[in-house]
Amino acid sequence: MTQPASPARPVTEKSAPADGDPGPWRSLAARVDVRTLSLLGVLAALVVIGGVTEPEAFLDTDNLQLILTQASVIGVVTVGMTFVIISGGIDLSVGAIVALASVWATTVATQDYGFAGILFTAVVVGLGCGLVNGLLIAYGGMVPFIATLAMLASGRGLALEITDGKTQMVTVDGVLKLGERDSYVLGIPPLVLVFAAVTAVGWLLLNRTTFGRRSVAVGGNAEAARLAGIDVRRQRLYLYLLSGLCCGIAAFLLIILAGSGQNTNGNLYELDAIAAAIIGGTLLSGGRGTITGSVLGVLIFTTITNIFALNNLETAVQQIAKGAIIVAAVLVQRRSATT
Repeated sequence: MTQPASPARPVTEKSAPADGDPGPWRSLAARVDVRTLSLLGVLAALVVIGGVTEPEAFLDTDNLQLILTQASVIGVVTVGMTFVIISGGIDLSVGAIVALASVWATTVATQDYGFAGILFTAVVVGLGCGLVNGLLIAYGGMVPFIATLAMLASGRGLALEITDGKTQMVTVDGVLKLGERDSYVLGIPPLVLVFAAVTAVGWLLLNRTTFGRRSVAVGGNAEAARLAGIDVRRQRLYLYLLSGLCCGIAAFLLIILAGSGQNTNGNLYELDAIAAAIIGGTLLSGGRGTITGSVLGVLIFTTITNIFALNNLETAVQQIAKGAIIVAAVLVQRRSATT
């Protein structure tokens, strides 16, 4: 009796890729985010420009630490803004929230509770403002632009009312010491460490949790997200709470950096955060964005500001350069969307 033919075993040996089959290196290159590489290239070019124009000042360790420290405050705000824009919203009130949280946290009554009192107040004020924004937008049916514009005006006005136009100096040693060199960890300022932690948490939320997937779904198509079982209103409320939380943390970092609270704090932060998110690849229409790209956008703008300051160039030229970068980024987005 003849034995039945056994089924053919799959070939386990790896053969050379055919002409149409990409090899491992091509597959790796296909997975690389071209936009991220482009942003890294721009940042590297700026470092070269700074090193060539002012080599001693720009490449000094103190200056590089300053760039990262200044990027930390607006960077934390940008992380929250990125989530809001990905969901199809906008938050014009982030700068005003930072100002309000910073002055409320530096009043004499608050400083009587020490380090914990300042930190707690800054975070709670940020969350409170985010809650108001979220309720008005998600459950009140207000357009995000109008709701956050109203918060911008109200926040600035309340901050001015609290300070009466005066600077509120911080007298808590625990807060002031965080801005001193003795508090650096392996040469890294504490503000930069906080920024790195917020960035890491934001990246995990966006890329590794259902919260991030729901945010993208709401921004891509809110009606489809609702039909899929996502509570769109609650998700939007959470997103504006997240933005307010980031503003509260940024306010505390700004208090450490400046050693004071002022009603002018956070001026134009909303524009800087939106611009950084846009050049980082976040679509204003929602549905797409990356935390990595937004952080690189913040570093690019902060480096540009530093280079212009070291070369004694006018602020007007700096603003023109930022505007040109934003326009170029939007044009690249539109070209990518049509191809």
